[in-house]
Order: sequence, then C-alpha cells, then structure tokens
Amino acid sequence: MLSNSDPTSAVVGFGVGLSLIIAIGAQNAFVLRQGLTRSHVLPIILVCAVSDAILILAGISGIGALLEHAPSLITFIRIVGAVFLLSYAVFAAKRAFHPQTLAPDQHGNGSRLAAVTMALALTWLNPHVYLDTVVLMGSIANGRGEIGRWWFAAGAITASVGWFSGLGYGARLLTPLFAKPNAWRILDALIAVMMTVLGISLLTEL
Repeated sequence: MLSNSDPTSAVVGFGVGLSLIIAIGAQNAFVLRQGLTRSHVLPIILVCAVSDAILILAGISGIGALLEHAPSLITFIRIVGAVFLLSYAVFAAKRAFHPQTLAPDQHGNGSRLAAVTMALALTWLNPHVYLDTVVLMGSIANGRGEIGRWWFAAGAITASVGWFSGLGYGARLLTPLFAKPNAWRILDALIAVMMTVLGISLLTEL
C-alpha cells in the first residue's frame, strides 16, 4: 500500500496545484494577453512560475501557519490589491473602447520591465494567493509526511510551470481570431469586468 511519502504525493500536488492555478483570474488574464501579443512571454512565464514556487515552498516550510495568525497583514494586502485591480480595470475598459488589431507577425509594444512589474503586482498583491497557495497548499502538503510534502511541492510546481507555459505560448494559436478589433474589444471588456468584480470582492471581504 502506498504511503503519503511515496511519489504519488507528486500526483496529488500536481492536481491540487492545477485546480488552484487554472481558475480564471487577473494573473491568467494578463498572461493570456501577453501571449496573444507575443510580448515578453518568457519573462512573464518565469515570473509567475518562480513566484508560485516560492509561495508553495513557503507554505510547506510553515509560513502558512504564521499567516493564519496575521489577519492585519492579509487585510492590508486586500486593500492594496483591490485598488490595484480596480485601476487595472479602468485601463482595460479604455482599451475596449479603442481596440487594437494583431497581424500574425506583429508583436505587442511595451517594455520588458513594465510587463514584469505588472506580472509581479498581479501575483503578489493578490491576497488569495497567500490563502490558497501558502496556507491551503501548505496545510495539505504538510499532512503527507516529511518526504511526501516535498514530492507534493514538486508536483504543484510542475503544474504551475506547465500551465503558464501552455497559456503563454498556446495563446498564439488564437492570433487569427484577434486580427479582428471586435475580438480585442470583447477580451478587454471581459478583463475590465473581471478585474472590477475581483477588486470589489476583496473590499467586501474586509
């Protein structure tokens, strides 16, 4: 019979990690948009995947338990995150009123620093990443034994790398669709709505 210390913990970690990462959110929407415009895709994927790895390992190392006893810190992150998401929603709404087009060989504009900074903000200013990735995943992983928790971490990190790589580089398959302005209008309108809902939900959770 397999124990929690067996490599099957990696499969469990992969499944749990993927189920939390795959949910539509601000971070995924940004990676998708960068992938569509083929703009600094690799740095964005690295930022998201490395950030996830740090958070997963932090949770397994016991930081998640500390966060459970620091509600004021989570509250501060909620407020800052809500303001950031609502601001991003405004910019997305403006883009929806002035949609772009994308030729198959066209790359998006914007500096690498700006893109990386945005990816970092969307990742680290999201309070749910601390509650889900650090606290929840940390508690699940630590219930699988001393060796099993590291197999769990390996599976969860693999899921993160695979998801963001697939989302970032797979988005280019939709390039023909986004050669039409209306497709960008719909995408940015949906992003604006999603960011607004996420921002308001953070404020209502205070």
